[in-house]
Amino acid sequence: MNKTQKLDSIFSILEQTIETPDTELQFKNDFTFLIAIILSAQTTDIQVNKATKELFEIADSPEKFLELGVEGLSKYISTLNLYPTKAKNIIKTCEILVEKFHSKVPNNFEDLISFAGVGRKTANVFLNNLYDHHVIAVDTHVARVTNRIGVCDSTNPLKVEKELEKYTPKKWLRNAHNWLVLHGRYVCKAKKPNCNQCAINAYCDFYQNIKNS
Repeated sequence: MNKTQKLDSIFSILEQTIETPDTELQFKNDFTFLIAIILSAQTTDIQVNKATKELFEIADSPEKFLELGVEGLSKYISTLNLYPTKAKNIIKTCEILVEKFHSKVPNNFEDLISFAGVGRKTANVFLNNLYDHHVIAVDTHVARVTNRIGVCDSTNPLKVEKELEKYTPKKWLRNAHNWLVLHGRYVCKAKKPNCNQCAINAYCDFYQNIKNS
């Protein structure tokens, strides 16, 4: 079985076990979704949602974030990892949105990665979830799962992204990212993977090695 066949089988199963492959980040509009993704770097979605619940009630546009400023924004996100840097990047991004994009978040990759704090993963998450772009955002969950099942042999995000886009059948690309994230978050955990309860363990190199050792 080659990598494409393996991924086809895996996603066929995940489609049945994860019926709603949606992001778990909470947001009100395109802008707040971008902010939530930026805040999620090295932080769980649960922590981000707790921080943004009150924040997004009072600020849901670039202009309102600029009124808060770095100091005001920091008060709302101080529970999140790297919040000082994130606050500065978000305010810079808001300035660019107002000055160059009429406060509307663009829906193309090149413009998105020009913003402070927005890299490939953030841009791909945004485009995949809101605009149905057939791209795969690689975070720690995606890298871990794909290495364990044996379709990737690197933790380099760009390499994993390119390998997945190469071998994943087109029909699965729309939801591939969220399926892998949710599977990694709740089943294929970093420290204690639930291998015995895993629906795709028959296709997992990691599980087979444990089983045969």
